[in-house]
Amino acid sequence: MRRVNAESHRATPAAGSGAAVRRLAVPGGILLAVASAFAYVGTVDPNEPGHYPACPLFRYTGLYCPGCGGLRSAHAVVHGDLGTALGANAPAVIGYLVFAVLWTVWVVRTVRGRPTRVDPGAPLLWALGALLLVFTVVRNLPFGGWLHP
Repeated sequence: MRRVNAESHRATPAAGSGAAVRRLAVPGGILLAVASAFAYVGTVDPNEPGHYPACPLFRYTGLYCPGCGGLRSAHAVVHGDLGTALGANAPAVIGYLVFAVLWTVWVVRTVRGRPTRVDPGAPLLWALGALLLVFTVVRNLPFGGWLHP
């Protein structure tokens, strides 16, 4: 029977935490970039003209794209006004929530040393594209005025 020294198989705390910090560098950088963007949009109000460029599709055609109202929704989210955020662009708010959930899963899996792979598959991507297309068409029809940003 072979004896195993338990001390030789334990990772030192400094080495383990250093590796964890290195593994969290990318998710941390992504969070920093997104938080910085939200902080800027929360500070510089998109409801006041002249701060951000106009949507080119809306400017030249008068049609709302699926992203129109996204900055206003982000501004409202930063200020805790979920109703206004949903009114400005509901799919954007859902996207913010999906990002938060996926980022959290990424961090937890990274800390545990497990690989993270997000593969939504073609049917889900087609369904999301179709929903955004329907949202875009309905918000530009006369009865879809309630979806205008």
